[in-house]
Amino acid sequence: RWDARGEGLFIDQVLFEQELLAVGPGAAGEEELFKTKNFGSIVRQLNLYGFHKLTVSPASSAAVSRPTSSTAGGDTSYPDGPLHHFWNPHFRYDRPDLLVKIKRLTKANKEKLDAGLEVTSRLPDDIQ
Repeated sequence: RWDARGEGLFIDQVLFEQELLAVGPGAAGEEELFKTKNFGSIVRQLNLYGFHKLTVSPASSAAVSRPTSSTAGGDTSYPDGPLHHFWNPHFRYDRPDLLVKIKRLTKANKEKLDAGLEVTSRLPDDIQ
């Protein structure tokens, strides 16, 4: 789900695994949405696309203002499981136009960015 400001994404790990990765009891007979059943692989993909993990406050489920590393204790346990908060400056609730700026961080793309060049991507067919 979106965070309160529409600038980040909350992911309930247990619910995500059960409903989308088809590893839990609620997944029987469902179509496979991802090529993995490992939540860690999903997090790795988010990181490759420029998402940063934010620290979740257990009291308010609000994030602190700056991104932190995954090892900084950004997971908070809730009755259903850990809640993860991810942020990307180009992933905003009210700005679907920014999605084309989300790029996979490959070696070639990193070299382009380091050289001050723009990294381009092809728009999905349904947006063109």
